[in-house]
Amino acid sequence: MGQIEPRVFESRGWEVDLAKRELRAHGAAIPVGSRAFEIIETLLESAGELVTKEDLMRRVWPGLVVEDNTVQVHIAAIRKALGADRSMLMTISGRGYRLLGDWTTRKEILPAAPDAPERVRSAAHPFLTNVPVAASALVGRETAVQQLRDLVSAYRVVTLTGPGGIGKTVLASEVARRLFPTLEGDVLFVELVSLSDPGLVPSTVAHVLNVHLHGDEVSAQSVARAIGDKRVLLVLDNCEHVIDAAATTAEILVSLCPHVSVLATSRELLRIEGEFAYRVPALDVPAQDADGPGDVLDHSAVQLFVARARSLRADFLPEGDKLPAIAAICRQLDGIPLAIEFAAARAATLGIQQVAGRLDDLFALLTSGRRTALPRHQTLRAALDWSYELLPDAERRLLRHLAIFPAGFTLEAATAVMSDRESSVALGISSLVLKSLVALDGSETAPRWRLLETVRVYSLEKLADSGEHGRAMRRLGEFCLALFASFAKEDELQGAIDDLANYRREIGNLRAALKWTFATGGDVVLGVEIAAAASDFWVAVSRVAEAGEWAATALSHIGGSAGTRAEMVLRCSLGFALIYTQGMSARAREMLMEALALARAFEDFDYQQRATCGLWLFSARSMALNDALAFAREHEEVAKGRDFQSRATAAWLVGIPQTYVAAHVEAGERLQWAIDHYPAARRRLDMMRLGADVRSSALAHNTVNLLSQGLLDAASRTAESAIEEARETSQPFALCVALAWAAGFVSLSLGEFDRARDFGEELVDHAFKHGLRPFHAAGRCVRGSLAARRGEAEAGVEALRSGLAEMQQAKYLLFYPFFRTELASALSGMGRFDDGLGEIDEALRFAMETEYFWYVPEILRTKGELLARRGSDDPASIEHLFRQSMRQANEQQAIYWELSAATSLAELLQRQRREGEAFSVLSPVYSRFTEGFSASRVMRAKALLDELT
Repeated sequence: MGQIEPRVFESRGWEVDLAKRELRAHGAAIPVGSRAFEIIETLLESAGELVTKEDLMRRVWPGLVVEDNTVQVHIAAIRKALGADRSMLMTISGRGYRLLGDWTTRKEILPAAPDAPERVRSAAHPFLTNVPVAASALVGRETAVQQLRDLVSAYRVVTLTGPGGIGKTVLASEVARRLFPTLEGDVLFVELVSLSDPGLVPSTVAHVLNVHLHGDEVSAQSVARAIGDKRVLLVLDNCEHVIDAAATTAEILVSLCPHVSVLATSRELLRIEGEFAYRVPALDVPAQDADGPGDVLDHSAVQLFVARARSLRADFLPEGDKLPAIAAICRQLDGIPLAIEFAAARAATLGIQQVAGRLDDLFALLTSGRRTALPRHQTLRAALDWSYELLPDAERRLLRHLAIFPAGFTLEAATAVMSDRESSVALGISSLVLKSLVALDGSETAPRWRLLETVRVYSLEKLADSGEHGRAMRRLGEFCLALFASFAKEDELQGAIDDLANYRREIGNLRAALKWTFATGGDVVLGVEIAAAASDFWVAVSRVAEAGEWAATALSHIGGSAGTRAEMVLRCSLGFALIYTQGMSARAREMLMEALALARAFEDFDYQQRATCGLWLFSARSMALNDALAFAREHEEVAKGRDFQSRATAAWLVGIPQTYVAAHVEAGERLQWAIDHYPAARRRLDMMRLGADVRSSALAHNTVNLLSQGLLDAASRTAESAIEEARETSQPFALCVALAWAAGFVSLSLGEFDRARDFGEELVDHAFKHGLRPFHAAGRCVRGSLAARRGEAEAGVEALRSGLAEMQQAKYLLFYPFFRTELASALSGMGRFDDGLGEIDEALRFAMETEYFWYVPEILRTKGELLARRGSDDPASIEHLFRQSMRQANEQQAIYWELSAATSLAELLQRQRREGEAFSVLSPVYSRFTEGFSASRVMRAKALLDELT
């Protein structure tokens, strides 16, 4: 037997044994990977001197090109092994590394290791592997493969964890195949899936290693003795059902065999010394708002879907409406490769849309995997049965109950649903996380968990089978009622708004609770209470339409809750939602009137104010200006002597109808007072209470007063300020109000067509996205006006007619006379003068009947222009219309409309050779302007004056 003379380095209880290739702490071996050990050896031999990254690469990876990240992975592994003494390995930024400490060496004379039992090897190939050949190309895993190659050389035990179907086995096999050519050792794949007896793990490993144990009892120790100092990478696949035996075997092999490394796959960790846990990520899926086809195809989940579909159907092309559907399928399947492969197989035979439309029945649809796959991978249900059946009863029950949270859950929520001690629920969640059935979806400071959708749907089935579904859903409803109660309490509402991000995460759970309460077998009384409590929440998260839908559903089940405060809240919520999504319908007014009656009965000032504001909004937008002013005055009377918020709100309410009736000076003063004195801290709160943002709304409407009074630059700036203020609220309806006035009135009236186009298109898109039909109508009218002014009269007429029809149907009539006048001008552009005059007469009739006086001067002027273009044989009537327009504008102190009419009249007089009279008409009006000289109409007036002089 030969003799060897090893060296051992020692420092402060640490030993590095170069012969045994072992790092020890106080005599106990600490597993590190082979290349990590070579780094330690290199640093020791430098005797504390700096070793550059380049030197390390040349020594540890000779002849190979490696990235900095690879070195960093190994350095991290060494620091992890050093534990509390990690500072011994010092990084010199940008230069290299140094191993600190007073290291001494000693030499030992030890007998050489006995010969290992004979193993069968081929002379042509001295190393063995049984890793199966890849059945198909691995899609979307190149980064993971490279990371794992680095980890296997840095750590001696690497465990791939993750839920069933995530691709642990496929990934481990690929890593093993790629390592084999350079490992200079055996790479052997040990399948544990078929074992029912954990005691068979050592013998299964021995069988794969092909070692002869000479009569020894088969144990992990005897297998380790048989391996000896040979270099082996063992892939232990599917450890979860024999986890204790697999962990013990791996730990003994690594501790007794210096050149054995383990790459394990398991749905939970081995939890042994030196283990590195690698959670296999899902394939990346496109975001909900992914842009074009290129963006969708860049995601690995989609690439896998396409590759598998093509393998079954060569003519499969991901194009047109297929890509959004594929993206939706991959998202719903959480990027899990096995589920995506099943879906692709179904798509190849049924078609994409059939699969996308039936994913709610996951387990009926996603079956029929490859016949060569493991039985538990041949259907999605079988894959999950495997994990579920390994759980103890308490964890099965917990998993079933956690399935009722479609939006994930907090510990508080899980405890409420389980009706158990928080500590035991926390331990159960922790165990399910370790077993890859629950995923952390939050942060350490705000922990939150979720189930993958496939696991959740499976567990919901189990919950229903157990007979526990109803009780669990009722507890979820009770939890949601308690959680959202702050939105129903005036003194807690601001705090709830400030913490909106946390409440927003519960939307899916809130919907699930509400849906169950109003379904057959649910609890409608609980549903009414939840819907009322959450009504302000929906508005706070910009879901006005959904607020209305749940309020309507709750009211249809009001039953014994009729006449309660809940009914008052729901009617008020539905009234506001109908105004914004459907327009000024009779039902919206009915809801608000009944809410106001209940608020008065309860002497609830908050809801009296809300309902009054809603009725004011209804009246103003439907052009019942006297009613609007009456509601506003009522509110103003109540607000006297109250705080700035109440008084500023009253000024806003009164100022807007005053604007429409052309009391521009007083209206402008009131709106400006509201802007200056409204407390910014109240904005988010009042948007839910009043259905509008006082500040941005006051700015938007005040543009009418400013422009009418000839303060054109101020009007333009105010329009932009209104939009900026509205954006800050993150409320769709507030932004639509600001955009509608900026695009539909200010920009068009000033001839700023580029701005009108930009604001108008944003208005259309935003209104469509959030289902705000009245504002969508206004946006379409802006499109029509711009088309007509660009000379595309036919397209303009079509867009204006459809927008006006939608506006009239929604009874959103604030812009009705304005755009009807635009339609009249567009028709005259097509030579349809009589049709245009019919429209202008209708606009004038409507304005006069509704006391919408502010735009009457412009309607009169436009009628005169149409008659002039038609070639009227009665020029006196045209002149009369222009002078009437000037007179009314002057009475309203609306200098801009007066200048517009004076310009039209001066042009008429100039054509009649009455230049002096034309000059005397136009000059006095123009001279009163102090700003806005770049506006198209003002420039037109100036050019005409220059001609006349």
